[in-house]
Amino acid sequence: MSDELERWARGRLPEVIARAEEQAAAELARALVRAATEPAPATPAPEPPPPPRPPEPEPGDGLWAYCVARADVELPTEAAPVHHEGPLERVVHDGLAALVSPVPMSDFGREALVHNLNELDWLEQVARRHEAVLEEALGAATIVPLRLCTIFRDTEGVRRMLEDERPQLEAALERLDGREEWGVKLLVDPGALLVAARARSTDAADLERRLEGSTEGEAYMLRRRLERQLREDADRLGAELAEDVHARIQDWADAAVLNSPQNRDLSRHEGEMLLNGAYLVAAAKVERLRELVRQLAERHHELDVRIELTGPWPPYNFVTGRSPTEPAPA
Repeated sequence: MSDELERWARGRLPEVIARAEEQAAAELARALVRAATEPAPATPAPEPPPPPRPPEPEPGDGLWAYCVARADVELPTEAAPVHHEGPLERVVHDGLAALVSPVPMSDFGREALVHNLNELDWLEQVARRHEAVLEEALGAATIVPLRLCTIFRDTEGVRRMLEDERPQLEAALERLDGREEWGVKLLVDPGALLVAARARSTDAADLERRLEGSTEGEAYMLRRRLERQLREDADRLGAELAEDVHARIQDWADAAVLNSPQNRDLSRHEGEMLLNGAYLVAAAKVERLRELVRQLAERHHELDVRIELTGPWPPYNFVTGRSPTEPAPA
């Protein structure tokens, strides 16, 4: 397209759009008039959809798997399992042990899980019990946590998983020995961040000075620019804050993972979450980690930030490469 033709097209575009909108509005008005004045044709009532078929229950029991550890350590078996069908027990194979408990396939089979995982009360209860078992095991040994709903048909399936995943499991156990996963969340009040950005921004100060002597039309545009400038400055300040906190802890920890900020409706946190990090830390250095978090909070106290340290957690963020062979899909 030539430059002249392109300029002509740009000049005509607003008119073409406006005309199309006028035509659409006129057609809509005519349709509304017809709908109001013409009798509606008789239409048969739609048939109700058939009721959903309940899932066919699977017979027998399966084995819910919680974690893997070395076979020469004692894993606690007193914690409440995800289902009261039976107690916690170990399945041992060639130096590795998986902590499992029986579950009825009528509730935990393939089709039943699709239904039950949509029941929030059921899911919350199962997840809490799964985590409680992991926390008990974590206090007794180095473990590789298995994801929720890792279910096997029988002990032979568990042994095959331990055999097939041996390289990844042994590497993970070695990496996690003597270390713990801790979470760090950085939370800030968006209003306080905006105030701090305004105080530090020379561009915003210049726009505010220009507003004082502007006309009404100019003032509207300047206010829009000022709002945009302050949002950009606040976003930049928040990013620098999160980067500083993460970098200080990352340099000191053995490993670090950045996760997406949590949904406020689910986690019920107050303010805006700028950082949701997981850090692998030597157990002997946990007190030093607590002190480092306190120092960072003090360093940024003028921004009214909160830095939350939580843990230790089952080290999901630092276990990779596992794909158990027979889990029932969730």
